[in-house]
Formats: sequence, structure tokens, C-alpha cells
Amino acid sequence: MELTKEYLLDALPTQFFGRKLYAFERIDSTNNCARALADVGAEEGTVVVAEFQTEGRGRLGRSWAAEPRSNLLFSVLIRPSLSLEQAGILPFYAAVAIARAVEPLVHQRVECKWPNDLLLGGKKFCGILVESTTQEGRLGHAILGIGLNVNQRAFPDTLANRATSLLRERKKTVDRKTLFHTILMEMESLYEVIRSGASESILTEWLSRCTMIGKEVAVRSGDEVVHGRALSIEDTGALVLETQTGVSTFFAADVSIADPPPQR
Repeated sequence: MELTKEYLLDALPTQFFGRKLYAFERIDSTNNCARALADVGAEEGTVVVAEFQTEGRGRLGRSWAAEPRSNLLFSVLIRPSLSLEQAGILPFYAAVAIARAVEPLVHQRVECKWPNDLLLGGKKFCGILVESTTQEGRLGHAILGIGLNVNQRAFPDTLANRATSLLRERKKTVDRKTLFHTILMEMESLYEVIRSGASESILTEWLSRCTMIGKEVAVRSGDEVVHGRALSIEDTGALVLETQTGVSTFFAADVSIADPPPQR
């Protein structure tokens, strides 16, 4: 079933998330559209959905490829009154809401991978891209871009061993409208926690789904690869790494569990 505006609004259980909704068969990027809407004063909770993105992207400018009419590609506009440091919780907030919505469908634990991926069986099925503005030293607005592999059957050879979908894990198709409604409902129910600035419970739940804390990891930032032990995630969203030369903090990087480097 095509994700039209009328179809998605029918029986939507939320109070304000998704009540203002724009649905497209084809668009460059839902984040681009949501950002343009935010710039002209769109209300909080506005959602942009697309069946296909011609310029879908992930973190660090990477492309996000998805089969048309198979997945969930959408962006949510929020305007919480947060400091820039507090805004670091937003990817974790979205991840926890999605994990809560997905787990009853697949009957397995969703793993959260720093900084913005969700995994099933060690393979990525969802990515989150948060783009925000600042206003007088605080968060102006944030766009939560979500790409979720729902009923995608095949992946490029380069991703075959690293990506999955709910269809692959569940062995049967998923009703995208119901899942979309459930995700928005979970996001809305957690939003009061975000607006209050008391994000400890969200970070705690995210950490309970993260397997890399305490393990040796390899962190790639640009052309540099740093090995160390993942100590913790700060409430700003930063990864704290213990290396042979001391403690380092990373706000954006690629991380993988790896054997420690050889001792010299």
C-alpha cells in the first residue's frame, strides 16, 4: 500500500506528532524538505514522508539507498528548548523510540550502535540523521531523519553482510503504516522527557542496548584510526575512549569492535 497522506493520517493515534504531514512519492531528501518547512515556521511535530529519495543521505554525507515503496523514510521536526549540550541526546531518543516499536515485531533485542545506528543480529536496519540549528546559543530546531529497512528483500553486494530488514528478520512482511504509527507514538510518549531536559532514563535505556561499552574498539575519524576501550557515552552524545596515551572523546566517528593493537 502506498504511503499517501490520507492513508497515514487515518487512525493516527498521536496528539501532535504527524498531525501535520507531508507525503511524497519521490523527493530529494525528507530532511531537506523538513528543514525548509522549519525555516518558514512549520509547527513542532511536522513529519515529511517519502517512498523514495533521490538524494537520501546518512551521517557524514553518505548516501542512503532504499528500494521504493518498501521502507520507511521520514523526518520529524521538533523544537525542544534545550542547550546545545542537551541536544546530544536526540539521536538516542529517536533510537530508543524505534527500538521499542520494532522489538515486538521481530521478537529479538534491537542493538544500539554509537552514534546513530540500529542493528538486528549484528546487521544494520536503521540509521538516524539529526540536523539542527542554533539560536542564541541554544537549539533552534532539530530534524530527526529516519531511514528504516522494512520490507526490503535485497541489498547491494557491498552491504549484503552488513545490512538487513525487518522482513528478513521476521520472515514475513510488515505493515508499514502500523509501524509508522507506533514509532510516532513512542516518540511522542518520550518527548516530555526530552523537553524536561532530564534525559538520563533515555541514555540508560540506550546503553542497555549497546554492546560495545567495556570492549576494545577501533574508532575511525577522518583518515585516523584510534584503538582503545570504550568507557562510556556522555549525556552530550560523546564516546569516551581509553587509549594507550590517555582518554579521548569523540562526537562523530565510525566505530567497530576490534582486537586491540599489538603491544610495542
